[in-house]
Amino acid sequence: MKNVVITGSSRGIGFELTKLFSDKGFKVFALSRNISIISNLKLPNVVPYYLDISSEKSISKVVKLISKELKQVDVLINNAGNLINKPFSQTSFHDFESIYKVNVFGLAELVRQFIPYFCKSSHVINISSIGGIAGSSKFSGLSAYSSSKGALNILTEMLCEEFKDSGPSFNCLALGAVQTEMLEEAFPGYQAQVSSLEMANYIYKFSLEGNKFFNGKIIPVSTSNP
Repeated sequence: MKNVVITGSSRGIGFELTKLFSDKGFKVFALSRNISIISNLKLPNVVPYYLDISSEKSISKVVKLISKELKQVDVLINNAGNLINKPFSQTSFHDFESIYKVNVFGLAELVRQFIPYFCKSSHVINISSIGGIAGSSKFSGLSAYSSSKGALNILTEMLCEEFKDSGPSFNCLALGAVQTEMLEEAFPGYQAQVSSLEMANYIYKFSLEGNKFFNGKIIPVSTSNP
């Protein structure tokens, strides 16, 4: 049974991914600040753990707990994200800090602490945004969010270079608009063409097969910009 770790598992794409991997017989470690949502579902082979990805202490605690239950992480999907829609002139230091703590700093620390549990065939998927790709159309108000995803894209390429001989593989999926709770909170009333389940199905398949064809790639997954 392969081991899959998913962050941001209590809603949106992460929630749908957790159910998909469970249905397919994987052992899923579902990480979230709201673990009751997953716990109440009582999904087979799913173990929910509390994680505040912005806290180094929380990251260390959850990795220590998970390491008692496995010897290897086969798939890590860094899905947790934070988004603020606010004009740049109104953003604060704290706004940028809170975004980067979740989208970059915490993600990097989680990967670093899982390094001993990866093998050559392991696959780390970082969920980014089409808005973090240079030259794509940008949404006004997303200076903190989009720039953090740009940083994540470069981080993915750097991690690929550092671990290209030993593994794991690292790839970044730069998503366009997906109908999630986070999107609704940032853009009330906006209707995306892609549902959380549809995107989760794509990410599920890519996580199992994508590293056979890609490593260190930033892959746009969008029919539009953004």
